[in-house]
Amino acid sequence: MKLIAAGREDAATLAAIHATSFPPGAAWDADTFETLLELDGTFALRAGERGFILARQTLDEAEILTLAVDPAARREGIGAALVATALATVGAAGAKAMFLEVAEANEAAIYLYASAGFTKIGLRRDYYAPGMHALAMRHSLDIK
Repeated sequence: MKLIAAGREDAATLAAIHATSFPPGAAWDADTFETLLELDGTFALRAGERGFILARQTLDEAEILTLAVDPAARREGIGAALVATALATVGAAGAKAMFLEVAEANEAAIYLYASAGFTKIGLRRDYYAPGMHALAMRHSLDIK
């Protein structure tokens, strides 16, 4: 599977994939992706039009901002490849840890992240909406 860097010119594609993966009202639009991709340290990788990851790095910490895989392309290893490549990218750039938030009810995503080496570090209550909590997770990139 070939992963390619995505830039501002890919904002509409990222928004379309995001819309297939998130509930109405929760998906980000193309303007949001354009704005995020302009920020220092922010990068996106995509697997054609089947999935992408958006992350950012500040000094020695990184964060997955969002990950989306078209439902028709799930369980093909796209999410795992995107996460692994993002981890390798930020690790090579000096990050010591990567963080993320994931919906507490999203068992498939939690499994994906745990399989990639992320561990739960906390719970953000009402993160998405009242009663919709997020798990905070961390992956250590320290090599000793």
